[in-house]
Amino acid sequence: MVFAGTTVVNGSCICLVIQTGMNTEIGKIHSQIHEASQSEDDTPLKKKLNEFGEVLTAIIGVICAVVWLINVKYFLTWEYVDGWPRNFKFSFEKCTYYFEIAVALAVAAIPEGLPAGAVENLLERSAYIQLLDGSVVVLDDRSKSLILDALQEMSTTALRCLGFAYTDDLAEFATYDGEDHPAHKLLLDPSNYSSIETGLVFVGLVALRDPPRSEVYKAIEDCRAAGIRVMVITGDNKETAEAICRDIGVFTPDEEIHSKSLTGKGFMSMSSSDKKTVLRQSGGLLFSRAEPKHKQEIVRLLREDGEVVAMTGDGVNDAPALKMADIGIAMGIAGTEVAKEASDMVLADDNFSSIVAAVGEGRSIYNNMKAFIRYMISSNIGEVASIFLTAALGIPEGLIPVQLLWVNLVTDGPPATALGFNPPDKDIMKKPPRRSDDSLITAWILFRYMVIGLYVGIATVGIFIIWYTHGSFMGIDFSGDGHTLVTYSQLSNWGECSSWEGFKVSPFTAGARQFIFDANPCDYFQTGKVKAMTLSLSVLVAIEMFNSLNALSEDGSLLSMPPWANPWLLLAMSISFGLHFLILYVPFLAQVFGIVPLSFNEWLLVLAVAFPVILIDEVLKFVGRHTSSSGAKRWSAKHKDE
Repeated sequence: MVFAGTTVVNGSCICLVIQTGMNTEIGKIHSQIHEASQSEDDTPLKKKLNEFGEVLTAIIGVICAVVWLINVKYFLTWEYVDGWPRNFKFSFEKCTYYFEIAVALAVAAIPEGLPAGAVENLLERSAYIQLLDGSVVVLDDRSKSLILDALQEMSTTALRCLGFAYTDDLAEFATYDGEDHPAHKLLLDPSNYSSIETGLVFVGLVALRDPPRSEVYKAIEDCRAAGIRVMVITGDNKETAEAICRDIGVFTPDEEIHSKSLTGKGFMSMSSSDKKTVLRQSGGLLFSRAEPKHKQEIVRLLREDGEVVAMTGDGVNDAPALKMADIGIAMGIAGTEVAKEASDMVLADDNFSSIVAAVGEGRSIYNNMKAFIRYMISSNIGEVASIFLTAALGIPEGLIPVQLLWVNLVTDGPPATALGFNPPDKDIMKKPPRRSDDSLITAWILFRYMVIGLYVGIATVGIFIIWYTHGSFMGIDFSGDGHTLVTYSQLSNWGECSSWEGFKVSPFTAGARQFIFDANPCDYFQTGKVKAMTLSLSVLVAIEMFNSLNALSEDGSLLSMPPWANPWLLLAMSISFGLHFLILYVPFLAQVFGIVPLSFNEWLLVLAVAFPVILIDEVLKFVGRHTSSSGAKRWSAKHKDE
């Protein structure tokens, strides 16, 4: 019997087609691929991102609604008459203005082959043996023992063995002439094959050597160091497969592998709990004489256990398991087109070490993605905090919608993109692996986001308050523009300005413009807030540039991962600062964004307020390094003990 697609390298024969279409072995494999595709899920990473996005959207939606409602007093007022609210006054213009702030805030925040010819199977179906002189004698137990001893000897030296047998007694098939023959129905049921292929004459066996590539041993070592478990699923003889696994480092030379090396049938005969116990063992595992359905069962059980499964294969019969795995990896040179189509990734060089290299690259990409999220979320939480604090404290708005949108759509873009070019951490392949159900954002990381975001908010709102209430701060004098100082109480109750007796405001300069408030001193908190608003926007831009440096590494200090480790980030920061200077010092753009140029001392104040974000995150990284290193040591000790 041969399968469709079998390559004939020599000789000729006449083959009888017994099944077509979906009833062939390839058709059955296609059905299995289809079944696997029906249960195909999103990748673990995509699931994490979707979950994170849903939670973030809900939180931001609530915050935006609260911010809008806090400001209701500015667009909806009323008077109390006889204890009841009367004379409601609604300002549609102000209502839409604060709705624009809420919308801008939302934009800111959401950023192997079948065992044909197996010697053991042929011996079970053989009743005779052909000797060297061509004579045929009965295959007794002694002869079987000698053959199996030879098989054992060759298999334990990593040789792949193939047996040959034939029969002259065709029984009812001796006159077989096609589908109309009475015996044809026997061929339609594969369960009849063992009874048809019986009483065979065993001819002999051949041994083939397919040595593993020299780089595989090192790649297996790297996998072990990275916490990646390597499982070998093969159609080879058990002894052959065990010898190969010892050669390539899946098993150590003296390792006891009784519970780690099983045949496919042996594994499938186990109960579900016993199967999972086998798969949960540490170190490498071997499944020999495996069939396609065995591979699928192994993949299914591993995924049920929360493992991220990568399956390699090259044959048609590998396709169902390739499709079911989280990551199906087909061979680009030796692989069939069916296997390639069912896979997520194709190895151009058919080299196992390329998979290990891809894991390192994938971890680096994952870290860079987290750096992007870390930068954007911590910065955007700061923007949310600044708007929320402004509303809660009752001070004039320090940032208007167009400024928020500029920061998020233009200024933040270059650094966020450049973080994708961060170099990989030096110990990236020595860290414990993540499980598929691990959270993308841990409680500790979320705490860091909140701390950094809170500081961004405090700094942005703080400098706004400082300009109104102080003439100098941290030894930096910024009273040269002549602006009038007010108390914090006056600033937080600016809406009552018209009732203040004797309140006067002196003129002040900002760039080439002079602001005079003789006609309406209370306008000092609206038109006159342009300098304070410029300082808030500049602190927000500067603090987010410094925060992008914090995102170079999750826990690594800037002393170990200096800014020049990613020159693209430095270039991106220069571009963002350049864009900010452009809107500051080009009069037309400054007018559009409602800002004014800043003096040297005012820039010193901006940098003094923004720089501490680096110091705060360095402290948080120090705590994170010691926490993660303790966890890594515990994982490493457990890994070695097992």
